Parts: sequence; C-alpha cells; structure tokens
Amino acid sequence: MADVRRAAREWAGSLDASPGRALYLVGLSGGGDSVALAWALSHEASSFGLDVGAVIVDHGLQPGSSEVAQRAAQEAQALGLQPVVIKSVNVEGTSNLEDTARVARHRAFKEALRETGAQGVVLAHSVDDQAETVLLGLTRGSGPSALKGMPSRDGILHRPFLGLSRETLRQALVDAGKTWWEDPHNSDERFTRVRVRRQVLPVLEQELGPGVVQALARTAELFRADASALDEDARTWFDAHAITRDDGSWAVEVSALEQLSVALQTRVLRMVVVRAGGEAPTYAHTAQMMRLLEQWKGQSAVDVSGASVERRDGYIVARASR
Repeated sequence: MADVRRAAREWAGSLDASPGRALYLVGLSGGGDSVALAWALSHEASSFGLDVGAVIVDHGLQPGSSEVAQRAAQEAQALGLQPVVIKSVNVEGTSNLEDTARVARHRAFKEALRETGAQGVVLAHSVDDQAETVLLGLTRGSGPSALKGMPSRDGILHRPFLGLSRETLRQALVDAGKTWWEDPHNSDERFTRVRVRRQVLPVLEQELGPGVVQALARTAELFRADASALDEDARTWFDAHAITRDDGSWAVEVSALEQLSVALQTRVLRMVVVRAGGEAPTYAHTAQMMRLLEQWKGQSAVDVSGASVERRDGYIVARASR
C-alpha cells in the first residue's frame, strides 16, 4: 500500500507548479490497476494542489459494458473524484481490435480533456505492461520506437505506476478493503497481449529465472535514454534545415541528409511526413523513403501514412495526401 501511495505522491510532486488548482483525469476502467490509481490519487493529490476526476471509456465490447462503466463512475464518485465523465466508443467489426480500441480510447481522452479543461489523463500502466510492450515490439521488429516502451509522460498522458508490479497494485487494494472488476478480455487469448501475459512471460520466467519482467522494463528505460538523445539531435537538424512551401509541403535537401547517420536520416524523414500532415510512418514506410535517398533510380512518389513523399530537384518532399 505504501509503495502505491508513494508513487502517486511522487508523480503529483513532479508536476510543474501552476497558479490555482490543476485538474487531471484518471483513465478508469474499474479494473484493479486503475482503481488502485484512483484510490491513491484520492489520498495524495489534494496536498499538491491537484483536483482529480475520472474519464471512463465504454468500448461496448461485451454485454453489460454500460453497467460496468456506471459502477466505475460510482466508485470514482465514492473516492471523491470530480468530475466523472463516461465516453462511449464503437470499435466493433474491426480487424485489429486491440489497436482500434486504443485509438478510440485516446480520442475519447482528448474529448474529455476539452470538455473538462483538465490538463492530462493519468493511466495505471504497470511494470508488467511495460514488459509486455517491449516484448511485443521485439517480436514485431519495431525497432527503438517500440523497444523504448511507454514513457512515464507522453504529452497529455501520465503513467506514475511504471515502476510498480500489477501484483503490488492489487495487494494495495486488498489491504485497503477495495474491490475491482476483472475485464474478461484480460484472459481472452484471442488477443496477442493476453497470450504474452499468460503464456510467453511465464515460460521466460520459468526457463531463464525470475526478473525477466524487470529486465525488459530496464531495457525500455535504456533504449528511451538513447532514443531521446537521437530524437533531440534530429529535431535540431530538422529545425535548421527543413523548409516549408506555400502549398503546405515540407522538404529537406538530399545532399544535406546524406551527411547524417542512418539513425538520424530515418528520424528526419519521419518528421517530414508528420509536419506535412501524415501520421507517424511505420518501419515499412520508412524503408520506402530510405530507398528514395539511398537507391534513387527515378522512382515515383510513395504513399506514406497519409502523405505523398517524392524526390524532386535534389529534395525529399512530403505533402499531405488528397
């Protein structure tokens, strides 16, 4: 119990001071992790000048989901959290339910922030979630962007419990006499993350010895430190060299790009796409753009994550797809 409250206290104390009281929303599902977060912040946040509310996303993925959302709202109110917002989203009929649900959930978070004026959403991801994320990224060949795992702060999202285990969070609730809801999807092995949690990680712990979860989380921390340094170097280079044009396109000169390491080249090319209005490119899309740089044979433009990227007149040029 003490570890959970300490983590909540350290997070609240780490926030930049601002005039008046700041509002943050707990991303509350009613499950053990998020209830532990709501409980801890209900005790610790006020002394740091923070108000805490909750945003509950009803994905509608199982019968009775609206009742679960209402019970979570009641629990939040019983803990003194205000305001409490319920958002319903529709993710049925999609080929990748996990990714689609996450995108819909984050969109709901942003809506809740606009409606309430809150400054961020606080999530209860644990060290176990971090280990699963790193392992999934490793198996998918996602590179440093996935191996660095989830940051403790990512824009509007805050994760104060990345250093705590799922077991620690639930034990804190038991000690406090609190109950929680078990999402049946957390044991549904149709989902890749559930299979990693229930089958892969236990085998690794059994065959390699205890500490695999902590080692994977530590790997994420190390990757994050290195990746952050490279990201900052790429941003500095981009700000100094990239140009924007009247048509909204962004461009970087090929001869200047060629002076960079591959690690910086790929980052700069991703920035070009995002600045032009596209989404963050995948590994495959980045490889296509690198061919425009390294294996130029007069190729036509490539479609990359909502942008069109081409090599023209000595520049790599990206513009939003129409």
